[in-house]
Amino acid sequence: MSQQQPNRLQAGGRIDRSRRLSFTFNGQTYQGHAGDTLASALLANGVDVVNRSFKYSRPRGIVAAGAEEPNGVVQLGSSEAAQVPNVRATQQALYDGLSARSTNGWPNVQRDLMGLVGKLGGQFMPPGFYYKTFMAPASMWMTYEKYIRKSAGLGRSPTEPDPDIYDHMNQHCDVLVIGAGPAGLAAALAAARSGARVIVADEQEEMGGSLLDSRELLDGMPADRWVAQVLEELAGLANVTLLPRTTANGYHDHHFVTLHERRTEHLADIAPLKDGRRQARARLHRVRALQVVLATGAHERPLVYANNDVPGNLLAGAVSTYIRRYGVVPGNKLVLSTSNDHAYRAALDWQDAGREVAAIVDARPNPTGDWIDAAKAKGIRIITGSAVIEAKGDKRVSAARVAKIDLDAFQVAGKVEELTCDTIASSGGYSPVIHLASHTGARPTWRDDILGFVPTLVKGVSAAGGAHGIYALADTLADGVEAGASAAAAIGHQVLSVELPEVAAIREGATCALYQVPHENPTLRAPKQFVDLQNDVTAAGIELATREGFESIEHVKRYTAMGFGTDQGKLGNINGMAIAARCLGRSIPEVGTTVFRPNYTPVTFGAIVGRHCRELFDPERYTALHQWHVENGAEFEDVGQWKRPWYYPHTVNGKVETMHEAVARECRAVRKSVGILDASTLGKIDIQGPDAREFLGRIYTNKWEKLAVGKARYGLMCKDDGMVTDDGVTTCLGDNHFLMTTTTGGAAAILEWLELWHQTEWPELEVYFTSVTDHWATMTITGPEARHLLSEITDIDLDRDGFKFMEWRQGKVAGVPARVFRISFTGELTYEINVQANYAMHVWKTLFQHGEKYDLTPYGTETMHVLRAEKGFIIVGQDTDGSVTPEDLGMQWCVGYDKPFSWIGKRALSRPDTKRSDRKQLVGLKPKDPKVVLEEGAQIVFDPKHPVPMPMVGHVTSSYYSPALDSGFALAVVKGGQHKMGETVYLPMADGKTHEAEIVSPIFYDPKGERQNV
Repeated sequence: MSQQQPNRLQAGGRIDRSRRLSFTFNGQTYQGHAGDTLASALLANGVDVVNRSFKYSRPRGIVAAGAEEPNGVVQLGSSEAAQVPNVRATQQALYDGLSARSTNGWPNVQRDLMGLVGKLGGQFMPPGFYYKTFMAPASMWMTYEKYIRKSAGLGRSPTEPDPDIYDHMNQHCDVLVIGAGPAGLAAALAAARSGARVIVADEQEEMGGSLLDSRELLDGMPADRWVAQVLEELAGLANVTLLPRTTANGYHDHHFVTLHERRTEHLADIAPLKDGRRQARARLHRVRALQVVLATGAHERPLVYANNDVPGNLLAGAVSTYIRRYGVVPGNKLVLSTSNDHAYRAALDWQDAGREVAAIVDARPNPTGDWIDAAKAKGIRIITGSAVIEAKGDKRVSAARVAKIDLDAFQVAGKVEELTCDTIASSGGYSPVIHLASHTGARPTWRDDILGFVPTLVKGVSAAGGAHGIYALADTLADGVEAGASAAAAIGHQVLSVELPEVAAIREGATCALYQVPHENPTLRAPKQFVDLQNDVTAAGIELATREGFESIEHVKRYTAMGFGTDQGKLGNINGMAIAARCLGRSIPEVGTTVFRPNYTPVTFGAIVGRHCRELFDPERYTALHQWHVENGAEFEDVGQWKRPWYYPHTVNGKVETMHEAVARECRAVRKSVGILDASTLGKIDIQGPDAREFLGRIYTNKWEKLAVGKARYGLMCKDDGMVTDDGVTTCLGDNHFLMTTTTGGAAAILEWLELWHQTEWPELEVYFTSVTDHWATMTITGPEARHLLSEITDIDLDRDGFKFMEWRQGKVAGVPARVFRISFTGELTYEINVQANYAMHVWKTLFQHGEKYDLTPYGTETMHVLRAEKGFIIVGQDTDGSVTPEDLGMQWCVGYDKPFSWIGKRALSRPDTKRSDRKQLVGLKPKDPKVVLEEGAQIVFDPKHPVPMPMVGHVTSSYYSPALDSGFALAVVKGGQHKMGETVYLPMADGKTHEAEIVSPIFYDPKGERQNV
């Protein structure tokens, strides 16, 4: 034994003793070895108390060796940015420099002042304590909440940004095998040899499961040698993917399974660099499988007895795992309390490691079997018909109180004997891991022969080995082969035989049904008997819940918190159900089980969001012309995830233009000559099908059945409440083929809106929608010289009378196939050129080569807003707010009141509320002082002298300075505004000023629309 690691064996286990690792826990430095988990290293160093309990702040030690560990939940991270809460020490591989702390305990885990509460907790903190106690006075709740929240919880979130990266991967396979123990490896081997595409996922650092610490021989060899041979074969097959350190956390519909792979969490706090690039810390695999094999094994159940949470109480199987896999004996003197044969292995391993076994305490009166014979041959004392009824000790077990018990009467039936020891191992049998199968919503089935629930499986899913109650090694291997072969055969693969290794049969007796061990005192008066160690749920708490009328196991769960949090009932659920059943006078299957939900074990937010974080949380979208805009000094604004050029400031005499100066220059260029806008971000939806016209007629407010091929039409969409939700131009490309444009920010929502109505309301219509926003780049040239410029580089006839307003033509522009639309959002002669996005830069640059003589000027979204507002053209979402109808906008001309089918929103427009004359209506506002540019959002009143609060009658929706008008101007919604032309309204400002404005037509420029028809 090492002096630095008092519980470490000199030989044995799978650790690499030549690689010594240094780590810290609660500020204390310790040593471990490569191959250790944090839990095994802490046990090797003799660390007893690893945490304080959630509710009572009792000292807690390591109990298990895997995902079922309830107590060893730690906070990882040496820096604030690297903090990771709620990591199981049993699943965290040790690495050099690892830094961990307990999640609970103040001022420290050894001396926790909250522990005083725990000593009184049985009397003052029963189930429902918070609900019953902190009810009054209500004025004190904020104080209660502050301290309750401070004392609750496991771990803390980091306060600095996470420096690591994470990713997602979508995968498909024929057979997904979850678990790489004996059943999983056998299933994977059978499926892989058939040629099926196989993914094998296992949550441990090494694949092999129970075979890595098994005492049994396969073909006369140690079990781990067979594991190595199988893994070597699987790794050499191109159709197999092996994913160690990967937990299947959620099973969803249609065999969709999420796998959480911890890629570099076994290496360092911050993922190391490799080839100059940072590796992903974790990866979320989203797997769609044709067949799934659940080889998730079983969890050993602890026995519930008094003070079973004192450090030094472990699962029997965990004791064997630490000894045989990690070379760690977690104590000096052992008492084993069991209800089954298999747990005897722990006592045999303990004695083989050179430590003392005080006794094996078996609840069965006359246990027989090979394991019992082996223990007797070793001279180990066996006490039958008895159990450990209480552990003694505070921060470490000091003794075990043992007594004969009457299982049927649930009482102590003999004199109590106290055995000195520092470790108590217990085993109450095994519970199949049914969590993933439960995610499908299928209720599991109770089996008396194994004293456990087995999964109810949906089509395409099979279970193998311990996952459905088969525990003997030879039977487990055979069952795995059968599951893998059946899965491959179900999808058409020819199954090849798999020769199983020879395993000696072991004679074992039946497990007795022991969940809670009786005490001399009644449950409510006995020392605490913990059922759910993570959530401090006691047998007394469950008994009290049933006394208070909670009969449904789901209600008992919620009242007591059994199976909550990161634990998901892995160790405690069956024991808790059995206790509830005894108290209610029912059987376990009558009481039933609770429902498990994803995630099986905690998953970091980083892995869940993948790379969708920071700048990628809301992805930036770039048009095909983005680089040109950057190179030409554009300032950008975000519009519906797109980076759109806002304006293009020039440098004049060494001074950079302000936005106001740049926009004025761009506006003048459009009105006097020609400007160009990158309009690629407009939403574009390709609509096809025999019923496309009918569908458009129902979606839009106006008529579409007679729109000819080659023509375009402006349309409004309303929600079913009659309020405008989007607008745009839709073009007829063919008899049953249309191209719809939407606002940039509304593209995704409108496509979803179309699909919603088609799929749920009008599925009989044959119509199809495809988003083509990214496929087409759109370049808008607008201004008096637009026709002259375009005519130089296109073969399309641009004659005014041959190519009219609201029409489109197909041809070539700059030698590139293009669609050209004569549509105007500025009021000027305009052509929208649409080309396949990959050709956009060529066409754009060609336009500038030919446009130099016309002073072709790029303009951005701010100029676009000024130009369209001068014409009274609305922007949905700016000039509308979800409470504006087409009639409020003065756009009755865009409403087909006599359409035969009731288009969306039509009925709502006949409601009395939408017919009110005092509704807010779109108008123009002309400031009395032309130098004033009204604030957007400014409230409007009719009487500025009205006492505060003044009745607000509207607000400004758009406001700009117009170079063409040489004045500020605005669009606004005003109550009854369409009938108040020429009247004066007032806009009180926060600085005390009040602006006056005249209500005018919203069309400020070229009211007859002559310029777009030149």
